[in-house]
Amino acid sequence: LTPGDSKQLQRLCLTEDKYLSKNLGESKSPMFLPVCVTYLTIFIVGVLGNSLTCSVILRYRVMQTPTNYYLLSLAASDLLVLLLGMPLEIYEMWQNYPFLLGEGGCYFKTFLFETVCFASILNVTALSVERYVAVVHPLKVKHLTTRAHVKRVILMLWGLSMLCALPNTSLHGIEVLPPQFGRQFPRSAICHLVKPIWMYNLIILISTLVFFLLPMLIISVLYLLIGLRLRRERVLTTRLSKRNVQVTKMLCVLVVVFGLCWAPFHIDRLMWSYINISYEQHRRIFEHVHVISGVLFYLSSAVNPILYNLMSTRFREMFSHITCYSNSWREHSRSFQMTPRSTLREKTSQSNKTTSGAF
Repeated sequence: LTPGDSKQLQRLCLTEDKYLSKNLGESKSPMFLPVCVTYLTIFIVGVLGNSLTCSVILRYRVMQTPTNYYLLSLAASDLLVLLLGMPLEIYEMWQNYPFLLGEGGCYFKTFLFETVCFASILNVTALSVERYVAVVHPLKVKHLTTRAHVKRVILMLWGLSMLCALPNTSLHGIEVLPPQFGRQFPRSAICHLVKPIWMYNLIILISTLVFFLLPMLIISVLYLLIGLRLRRERVLTTRLSKRNVQVTKMLCVLVVVFGLCWAPFHIDRLMWSYINISYEQHRRIFEHVHVISGVLFYLSSAVNPILYNLMSTRFREMFSHITCYSNSWREHSRSFQMTPRSTLREKTSQSNKTTSGAF
């Protein structure tokens, strides 16, 4: 027998489970338990927090500012990731193969993650542009940041995200191990890259540049200009101006956290594309980066409501309002109408239709 025939016979003698394990790795990820516990914690915090964010913006008219519409869109994106994306990933960690959702499920999974990835960065970028216009060029706010205009922008951002998600989605599909000695391996079905890898590498490189590095550069420049403007205008006497500064500071922190959480995700994709992970050392580094990037990716979907609660007095009040079900809620709600902030809201209710400073 030739060495090739000998190897073929050895493969033939393997059980199906051992053959699949030899070619695809372990069916259950060795990191399943600790990662699953972490993911579930993020899931609970993220779903509750983002649901509260959506509720307070949709329920209270005073919260329906252009700035908060972008935050609503971002919260919707985060909920999609947590409710649809995370369960799929947990299931795949528990059972890497076979992929039971078929070709359509594979397309949906890839399309979902790509769309949310693009929509999140575009929403954060648009939010930063809105802040820049509101602070540096306030006279342009009336026609650039009306509610109707912001809604149109958000719809365009989601449409663009879906369109840009199609190329990578089209490269994926169901892949199975080739037959050996007439044996089929349907249990080896995985959702994987099925087109030439150079196409995937090119798409990942372009998406990292266009949908992460370039937006983060633009956002950094915008907040630098905002900071310089606020530094020149040290005397902010009105409450509305102070709130404007509070909004800007909070959104700046949000952008920094967003960048830190999403950078490992893009590094992970670039490593898979351009580094030969067949080497043991490279593979170990990639495995650690992959786990860290996954945790931070989902953490970014849960951390925003925490930031709102810590840094925005208005969001903090609204969160407490919407979670209070005692009889005192009605009394507190009535007294809320008589506070100076409510008086300010009444005076500026018309301007709130065009400006985004009230937060």
